[in-house]
Amino acid sequence: MLDEGEQITFGEVARRARVSTWLVYADGVRGHVQAAIDKQDAGSVRARSNGELASSASLKAELAMAHEEIRALRDKCERLQSGMRHNLGQQLDQITQRPLAERITELTELTDANRKLEAELAELRPLKKKARALEADLAAARTSLRQMIRDTNQGDKA
Repeated sequence: MLDEGEQITFGEVARRARVSTWLVYADGVRGHVQAAIDKQDAGSVRARSNGELASSASLKAELAMAHEEIRALRDKCERLQSGMRHNLGQQLDQITQRPLAERITELTELTDANRKLEAELAELRPLKKKARALEADLAAARTSLRQMIRDTNQGDKA
């Protein structure tokens, strides 16, 4: 465990050796385990003074900075997701509005065509009345012409 750099404790030694903890605390074994713990602690102090191991204060500071970075990344992620939702909503609105806009354009064109036809009809109404009057005059002229032809034919026979 010492060579592997793992934390040495009485409980961990007992677990690794698959023995009960009372055996690890027994005379003869206890001294070896304690010596390994002391050696590991001395190595940690030397490594810490050489800058090889971080102090608990620096680890806490790093942890706090990591938490802050995680918080900032979560905020950024939330902002990006919100922006994506907004953009997707706009795209969906455009997709659903596009057929409506096309229909509105079509209806506007039909309305304009209808107005033109109504204007033409308004111009044709007086002409329709005039055509009826002319048709009546033509019918009367035909009737008169027939009468004249009959009168002329009867005068030639007599």
